[in-house]
This record gives sequence, structure tokens and C-alpha cells, in this order.
Amino acid sequence: MSKKPSRSLSAELDPFIAPFRIDGSRKFHLAARKTDERGGLDKSEGEKIIEANRKRLNDFQEKLYAQDRWSLLLIFQGMDAAGKDSAIKAVFEGVNPQGCEVTSFKQPSSRELDHDFMWRSTIALPERGRIGIFNRSYYEECLVTRVHPEILAKEKIPSKLVTKNIWRERFEDIAAFERYLSRQGTVILKFFLDVSKQEQRERFLDRLDQPAKNWKFSMNDITERGWWSRYQAVYQDIVRHTASPHAPWFVVPADHKWFARVVIGSTIVAALDALNLRFPRVDKASQQEFAKVREALENEGKGRAERRAKSSVGAQKP
Repeated sequence: MSKKPSRSLSAELDPFIAPFRIDGSRKFHLAARKTDERGGLDKSEGEKIIEANRKRLNDFQEKLYAQDRWSLLLIFQGMDAAGKDSAIKAVFEGVNPQGCEVTSFKQPSSRELDHDFMWRSTIALPERGRIGIFNRSYYEECLVTRVHPEILAKEKIPSKLVTKNIWRERFEDIAAFERYLSRQGTVILKFFLDVSKQEQRERFLDRLDQPAKNWKFSMNDITERGWWSRYQAVYQDIVRHTASPHAPWFVVPADHKWFARVVIGSTIVAALDALNLRFPRVDKASQQEFAKVREALENEGKGRAERRAKSSVGAQKP
């Protein structure tokens, strides 16, 4: 009787990935997405998947680092209080920090403004064998600057280049940049944490109610909340114009933080699984050298044991 083949890891995780993947092959309407999706799970079931994904991610990260061929770029975008920071912390808990680096992009410095809008992201890209995590990214330059044109006016771009086509041009530049990176061995996964306006309100109130979370709150958060509809429209435009098979967006329902972590962790693990990562094999010459080293170390151990035995016998003589 033939043994039934085991279900692949990608197939196991696909229900938590495919519904949220946007790669440009179908129409995308942000308003039609449910922010409170739970994938048919309860929280305890979700926590088990999160923990299993952590273990898988740790194993894949070691192989990614050892193989030193691929790199992984993870981009996190979302409204304030969408849960980007906590998701990154939860998904990567226990993963060796030597192979991961998180870069948070705040307001550009004067030095960064003296370069093109992609420069500060380019110098932060992960090396081969590493995982690079962008908490916000170059997409801010198609988002905040579009909602607030006065910010774009301060970016030292020659005025004749700032035309009505600037956003389409930036989308084209980003798409070309991501295509280039993918051709060089960088796997790109982009996550938009889709939180509802009501849930954002609850999280803001929670930050105000708990002294330990007060530091997270800024009056600017409330100001930006007033632009909610505009941000939603711009995010929809970003996803529509920059989603591709080699750099897909994952629009992650984020009202339930635990389910967002199920989707994010499952997506990362499945992408790494698809790379067929392996620890490097040692060639025959090296194996022969290792055999000699092993023999020398074992003989060294035997010699020490023999000397200890003789010393013990000598100490027992009258």
C-alpha cells in the first residue's frame, strides 16, 4: 500500500496567504477588504500557528545565512497604530538577530534630502544571507508627500520636475527598482496592515489610558487621522500600481493583531520554503581535512586521558 504524500508546507499555510496576496493579476479595491478577518480561527489556534512559524522561520533563517545567496526584504506599511512594530517583534521573536536588521524610516534628515528619494532605503538593503525589515519605506514618498504636498515642496527637487505626473513616475521607478532587486536575488514581500478607523480609535484610547504606552501617542497621530479617507485612497493607488508577481503586496487584516501575525509569519515562511534553502555541502578535500583534524583531536584526548591515568597511579604508590 503506497504511503499518502504529506501536505507541503506552502499548501498548509496557503489559506492564510492567498486571500491577502495582491500581485497585479486581479482588481484591487481597499474598501472591499475586511479588516476584522480571522481566517476561520480562534485566537488559541492562531497562537499555535504563530509559534510553529517562529520555529520554522528560525530554521530557514539559519539556512539563508549559511547559504549566503538570497536576501529577503520585508516592507511594512500601515496607518498609525496598525501594529507594525508589535508584528515585527512577535513574528521574529527568537530569531537570531545576527541575520536580521530592522530599519525604521522617520522624517528625512537634511543629508537624506540631499539625495534622491530612494537613497536612504537603498543603503539599508539587506546583504545576501540576511533579512532586512523596513518599518515604513520608500513608499512614504508616494504617501505622506501626496497627502501633504507642502512636504514635497521642501525636498529640493527642481521645480520643473514636480509635475502632475510625479506620482506615476515614482510608481514606475519603484517598480523598476523592485524588479531589479528581484533579479539580483532579493525576495521582496510587502505588507500593508489594514486596520479600521474604529480599531485605530480604540488603540489610541488604550495608549492614553495606560501610562506605559503614553510615549507611543503623539498629537500628530490625531492630525493625520483627520486625513483618513485621503490616506486610504492613496494606499489603494500604491498597491494597484506597484503590486507585481516578483514584489507582491499582502493586504493584512489588522484589527486582530494575532491574526495579522498569522498571515505575516505564514507568508514569510512559505516564501523561504520556496527557495529550497540548504546548508552548504562540504567538498571531498575539506572532508578529508576534517577527518585528519578529528583524528588529531581524538588522539589529543586519548593522550590527556593516558597522562591523567599514569599520574593517578603514581600518586597511589607509597
